[in-house]
Amino acid sequence: MQVYYHSTRGGDEHITASEAILKGIAPDGGLYVPDHIPVLEKSMKELADMDYREIAYEVMRLFLTDYTAQELRDCISRAYDEKFDTPQIAPIVKKHDAFYMELFHGATIAFKDMALSILPHLMTAAAVKQNCSNEIVILTATSGDTGKAALAGFADVPGTRILVFYPKGGVSPIQELQMVTQKGDNTCVVGIRGNFDDAQTGVKQLFADPELRAEAEEAGFQFSSANSINIGRLIPQVVYYVYACAKLTGSGELAEGELLNVAVPTGNFGNILAGYYAKLMGAPIGKLICASNDNKVLVDFFRTGVYDRNREFILTTSPSMDILVSSNLERLIYRIAGEDAAAAAELMKQLSEKGSYRITEEMQERLSGFYGNYALQPETADKIRREFEEDHYVLDPHTAVAAAVCEKYRAETGDDGKILVVSTASPYKFVRSVLPALEGAGGDDDFALADRLRELSGIPEPPAIGQIRNAAVRHNRVVERTEMKDAVRAFLGL
Repeated sequence: MQVYYHSTRGGDEHITASEAILKGIAPDGGLYVPDHIPVLEKSMKELADMDYREIAYEVMRLFLTDYTAQELRDCISRAYDEKFDTPQIAPIVKKHDAFYMELFHGATIAFKDMALSILPHLMTAAAVKQNCSNEIVILTATSGDTGKAALAGFADVPGTRILVFYPKGGVSPIQELQMVTQKGDNTCVVGIRGNFDDAQTGVKQLFADPELRAEAEEAGFQFSSANSINIGRLIPQVVYYVYACAKLTGSGELAEGELLNVAVPTGNFGNILAGYYAKLMGAPIGKLICASNDNKVLVDFFRTGVYDRNREFILTTSPSMDILVSSNLERLIYRIAGEDAAAAAELMKQLSEKGSYRITEEMQERLSGFYGNYALQPETADKIRREFEEDHYVLDPHTAVAAAVCEKYRAETGDDGKILVVSTASPYKFVRSVLPALEGAGGDDDFALADRLRELSGIPEPPAIGQIRNAAVRHNRVVERTEMKDAVRAFLGL
């Protein structure tokens, strides 16, 4: 059955997957959602015998129905290749109280590689399908990891350019170095004086700016996004949840009829939403555990039904989760509103104008499959230390937040079911937080800290760290948040 896409905020668009991927965001500012969630056509036992690429095909073909089988297989084979340092792509390791699905074995050592390795291929294939003659310009905001993964994916891809905005001072030094040293004649990185929410809001405003869009189109450019607001980013993330359930079923760790709880360190809500979509497809997923850091706007939402970004923005040791406006939550709001686009649009209007909204009791009841809790920075550091002492396993701060929240979930609910923790980044990416948690001391030389982490843990240094040790800085522009439009014009020569 064909799957078509429309905006969470209404409108009369009824477009194909390739059209939605090219556009990135709907003209009315809404996010594209499928007109129905397809059901998996193969059982977990059947999927268990497949490798990651084969499972990716079985999941993605159900959503991206206007891509031919050959087009989709080509995209998948190009994406999940030797860029990953393990043939498993997303290995699952078992520790005494949880399974950890490691999503950081790609080129930029963060989970964003799982989707941003394939998005450029989906997008360029879509451009051919849609007879798009314009050069595609990717405009993206990042809280740290999306930026580098998107830059690496689109660098020197013919027919594309990419401009990434990031909050200056709001990402880890390693994350920043990965971005500002990025090669590629079609790449540009700009820091803004503000936080991630400022960057994300600014990018959305750029998409909604008719004057800028007209200027770009006249010059032969078409805007799109690599953030998870792009459905082409979200759908590939569904794959690894199905993969995890299939592999744990195949190994006998997950019995027939048994549900797997999933804990996800959550910021912009795309990663956990992908897990929700996998559950709707038929994957045996139980509770979706939304783990937040000190910026616990999502936890408060799940517990009270009120989303309120009017609060202090806290810079933490898990910067990719330092977000107060979780864009992908809009897709869930649309779903629990009974797919009522007018209701979803009104709530998003309230968020934009007042900074908050309250959902109905009926909508809140439809969130029963979610659980929200948070771990403060001392709790996160303590979990990193304890996991290393007990299992000689090193967690990055984001994964540690999720692991700490798992303990709170078990204590609060009494649920002793199996839990999969989504491990989103290599500890090498956040050495300034990991080393003090392990040894009580740190420093400000990230590469010296990386050397010490290697000595202490025995974990080989990822190539991504070695590549930036002596790399030249190529992008050093920093602007006010009000100057983002000027930065786009300068990059495109408008």
